[in-house]
Amino acid sequence: MLASDLDLLKGAAESAAEIALRHWRRDPHSWEKPGDAGPVSEADLEVDAHLKTVLKDARPDYGWLSEETTDNASRLGKDRVFIVDPIDGTRSFLAGEKTWSHSLAIAENGRVTAAVVFLPAHDKIYTATLGGGARCNDKDLTSSGRSGISGASVLATRSNFETRYWPAGIPPVERHFRSSLAYRLALVGEGRFDAMLTFRETWEWDVAAGTLIAAEAGALACTTDGTAPRFNNPLPFLRGLVVATPGVHAGLMQALGQQFA
Repeated sequence: MLASDLDLLKGAAESAAEIALRHWRRDPHSWEKPGDAGPVSEADLEVDAHLKTVLKDARPDYGWLSEETTDNASRLGKDRVFIVDPIDGTRSFLAGEKTWSHSLAIAENGRVTAAVVFLPAHDKIYTATLGGGARCNDKDLTSSGRSGISGASVLATRSNFETRYWPAGIPPVERHFRSSLAYRLALVGEGRFDAMLTFRETWEWDVAAGTLIAAEAGALACTTDGTAPRFNNPLPFLRGLVVATPGVHAGLMQALGQQFA
């Protein structure tokens, strides 16, 4: 009997963690990617190869999109595609910190249907299915109940709060940071923070899994131009992302105005 897509992703993430933890805090070989694209390590590549083998062997008819695999346009002809970041938060991983994750998703016709974000160093696994809710270690998740933007806790880099982005003034929120985009999204789903946002072009593998987790917990998600995120695009990135509880989301989008449209 075939495992469900979610069970497949969970098992793959757990086995990937065994590989990553063998390298964590052991000074793995690393280098900078071309074009100021950030660091990559031998651990990223080993995890990527493992995940591709495990997942594609189980679902050979699914497409494949991963940060550490050269992209192949054949995925565009597939109804379903794996979207994977083998280690999201590589800088955190290399620094020996705990806020890195394995981010695994399956998208069907542009919508994520199953998602896992696993933080092995925290022993936390976030999961979600489309229409089936979100969980952390099998506990149901609900986003925070905050309805207004004033005092909302927002996960974002400092650059996202430069005045040029906010024509009506920087909103009265509390800024926080975690290195992994997938983890930021999961934390919104968990209700520990009210929102996350990023204005830069955002790779699909960074946010596909976390976006479903947050949304299934009750948060709203859109790109910075106000459209619903779609995945498995020819150029695999989104035009920024704003994810928040409904009231906070409305306040953030109003404060941003139409500058991204």
